[in-house]
Amino acid sequence: MSDQFQRDAVRAFRFVRCGLNAATGVAELVYAFDDGPELIETVTVPGAPFALDAARGEAVERALRLLHLIAGVSYYKAAVPDEIRIDSYAIDADTAALLELVYVNGLGEFAYRNGLNLHGKIRFPVQAPADPAAPSLGLREHALVAIGGGKDSLVSIEALRALGVEQTVTWIGGSQLIAACAQRTGLPTLNLGRALAPQLFEYNRQGAYNGHIPVTVVNSAIMALAALLRGVDQVVFSNERSASYGSVIEGTGEVNHQWSKGWDCERAFGDYLQKHVAADLRYYSLLRPLSELAVARQFARGDRYDAHFSSCNRNFHILGERPASRWCGVCPKCHFVFLALAPFMTKPRLVSIFGRNLLDDPAQTDGFDALLEYRNHKPFECVGEGRESRAAMAALAERAEWREDALVERFAREIRPQLAGEELRIEPLLALEGEHRVPAALWERLRAYFAV
Repeated sequence: MSDQFQRDAVRAFRFVRCGLNAATGVAELVYAFDDGPELIETVTVPGAPFALDAARGEAVERALRLLHLIAGVSYYKAAVPDEIRIDSYAIDADTAALLELVYVNGLGEFAYRNGLNLHGKIRFPVQAPADPAAPSLGLREHALVAIGGGKDSLVSIEALRALGVEQTVTWIGGSQLIAACAQRTGLPTLNLGRALAPQLFEYNRQGAYNGHIPVTVVNSAIMALAALLRGVDQVVFSNERSASYGSVIEGTGEVNHQWSKGWDCERAFGDYLQKHVAADLRYYSLLRPLSELAVARQFARGDRYDAHFSSCNRNFHILGERPASRWCGVCPKCHFVFLALAPFMTKPRLVSIFGRNLLDDPAQTDGFDALLEYRNHKPFECVGEGRESRAAMAALAERAEWREDALVERFAREIRPQLAGEELRIEPLLALEGEHRVPAALWERLRAYFAV
């Protein structure tokens, strides 16, 4: 290959090798296109040196390979070649099936935006017999809980605290906002490092395919490795049931920006870990049976994090400018979080969090219309379902403190008459329902906690 990255000339994407130094806690994940330069990503787990017995050492190796294979999605997408090669180990049919599910669905928005069809294109080579069932390792009861700086993970952390579950608040990367939120919890923290291969950014400048990847499942694989190295039995995320629903696009169908936050991904990844990595390693989302509105109601119960949390995606880009405040006020995440919290918070409290009233700004009309799925499809962002936004807006239209705000008044006048009254009720959306992987004994106590 020449120094210039030529995506259309690439024939194969290679998983070259992976390795972990237990003395330093640094894992290397190595990839390449054809015979091009090695792309080396590093993941760092604090707490080394790690003393591993034979059984846990084998589980760590399995988790490392799984991370190598899943994290490869960041690089594969640069050229999406027809051939995938795994150079230094072989995988079985279960592993290939999980990877194909993750790559095809997790790259759904990426494929849509780049005009690509990945269905039937992505094939991982099956060259090993089925793995024997993974053993239980005797991991200690303790949860690594992912924190992202937004309301959802904070609801999970406070729920586990209330129920007496030992936990370590865990995040990946160098976000100061997330670090500040984690410190605010007052709980033990764990900051995992991830450094992408630097050539990837150069390839992007040279015309590589680029776009959204299933980052939640990549982070899940990193945290599963960290859990095994630290000898703990739970990896906990905070994805609600609304994450399982995508944007319905005319002529295309459903495309889910947050597929790797959805139930299909959680179920497949969690089941794989227990079957192939460690039988007593539990992976689950604590909030799966809740809607976004139910999560917002839980968050509004306390004000501990009002001055610290942010769901504004402009705070979390790898590259580029950060907003001066924690909320830009104009992105879909800001719009949705404001709208979701409004039925459950006093107006002065909510306006003080955001610094302004987003629902009294006519310039924001198009953004809120997209959330309502009115004249537009749901944004490619981690936001709730259209029916949740419509129900929240309908609830505000009944309240004196909100009904005269520009966008609430417009909803009542222009949009609500087109909708059936029954589908605008907020109460059914607050029910706990649907499938989840929360351990049974914990779920019984958690359900009572959320019902208060």
